[in-house]
Amino acid sequence: MSFIEFKNINKKYENAERNSVTDFNLAIEEKEFIAFVGPSGCGKSTTLRMVAGFEEITSGDLYIDGKRVNDVAPRDRGIAMVFQNYALYPHMTVEKNIGYGLRNMKVPEAEVQKKVNWAIRILGLEEFRTRKPKNLSGGQRQRVALGRAIVKNQKLFLMDEPLSNLDAKLRVSMRNEISKLHRELGTTTIYVTHDQVEAMTMADRIVIMKDGVVQQAGAPMELYEHPVNKFVAGFIGSPQMNFYPVSVSGKEMKFRDGSKVSLPDPVAARLNGKSGDLIMGIRGEDIKMDRASLEAYSKDMQKCVVENTEVMGNENNLYFTFGGSLTVARVSKYEVKMIGDPVEFVFLPEKMHFFDKDTESAI
Repeated sequence: MSFIEFKNINKKYENAERNSVTDFNLAIEEKEFIAFVGPSGCGKSTTLRMVAGFEEITSGDLYIDGKRVNDVAPRDRGIAMVFQNYALYPHMTVEKNIGYGLRNMKVPEAEVQKKVNWAIRILGLEEFRTRKPKNLSGGQRQRVALGRAIVKNQKLFLMDEPLSNLDAKLRVSMRNEISKLHRELGTTTIYVTHDQVEAMTMADRIVIMKDGVVQQAGAPMELYEHPVNKFVAGFIGSPQMNFYPVSVSGKEMKFRDGSKVSLPDPVAARLNGKSGDLIMGIRGEDIKMDRASLEAYSKDMQKCVVENTEVMGNENNLYFTFGGSLTVARVSKYEVKMIGDPVEFVFLPEKMHFFDKDTESAI
């Protein structure tokens, strides 16, 4: 049995019209870092709270370390939790905040001090140990909250959007801190976030949810390269994948505006005879404007006019309308274009994704 097992978990609140979580099945191995990700209201935090014991499971079974825990109190589940709200005691210093839970558990004072000193050291909080929360930055407060969790030496960490209150620079820094901490401690971690960049950069596996239902679970690059449906394809990756309503006939693909692109044999074979109205998706980095690509796919070269630009430094995002859809191409820093500039581009055919027009499932 895996370290954590969700078996047909359902959650429906009283008087609700539909489930908040439906038929959730997942096995998590010991020491894995799992991210639950999805839009607001998709059920990811509700699922985490069921693991913590803060929400009752309507039906199904939850196992932690081989034990069914549906009716086990939160304090007896062997978990430590880090919340979006740091929930630090304002009248206590850093070291007292970190050690409070241990003292509450009647751990001997010498052991408390040893663990607090260890947490302060690995989190880089030495110079702040006597400060109170009001005298700490957001990142420092979050590290204190992490310290309070790790000193309990539990087998399972639950983190509910712990970085959402931080600015962009601090989020990047804290992502690295949490990833490093996970590598050092090897504690099984379930991390809830709405930020797919956090999920991609931190997790061993990602569980993507929508409307309480798991859409796909897998390694970050598996989801990025092989999404099972249009929702996953659009949710993972920044900027979002481009989508076009197309009509396929044999080895020819036609866009709404009449533009045509030929499909090489390997791409046509992937469609397995599927034709007619489909959805084609392609990521911005697979729309090419460099000379080598334009020459390689010259017979399928397209033209457009840049409508907006995002200069990122090491790369640029160029926006234009093609095939009746707003398109974003991610190009190198050497391919700077201005609004109103005409550009030529090609799609990398082997990087195209196809989805059923009605079910939106990947073909």
